Amino acid sequence: MGATYAFVTIRNPMELQRSWTGKFLVDTGAFDSLVPRTLLEEIGLEPRSRRVHTIADDRSVAFDTTVAEFEGEVVGGTIVYGEEGAKPLLGVSALEFSGFEMDPRNERLKRLPAVLLMTGGTRNVTRQRQFR
Repeated sequence: MGATYAFVTIRNPMELQRSWTGKFLVDTGAFDSLVPRTLLEEIGLEPRSRRVHTIADDRSVAFDTTVAEFEGEVVGGTIVYGEEGAKPLLGVSALEFSGFEMDPRNERLKRLPAVLLMTGGTRNVTRQRQFR
């Protein structure tokens, strides 16, 4: 299977009119996402913390990080500030926290249906007791 790309819009959650849309490499093996620093700064995002990542040559490097809105969903997925010229990367946390899966054939994101794992009614409590 080859590389999969998708066009994704990220927004500044504090100023929703400030956004950037770009072609991201979808990497379900990467937890965090990465966007070049200049693009994040252009939409007014500021670093919120620093996180140490192990990179391909096995070195540990500290990077600035932030959060943004992905495709209309404010998520806790971390965005790493990449170097100038870095290719945008969409990690699995942004996909999962936003409720998307990748459609590699059509190179687009598909929204997953929202599923509640448990509801809080007495009906469920009664069923659970029956099986004990």
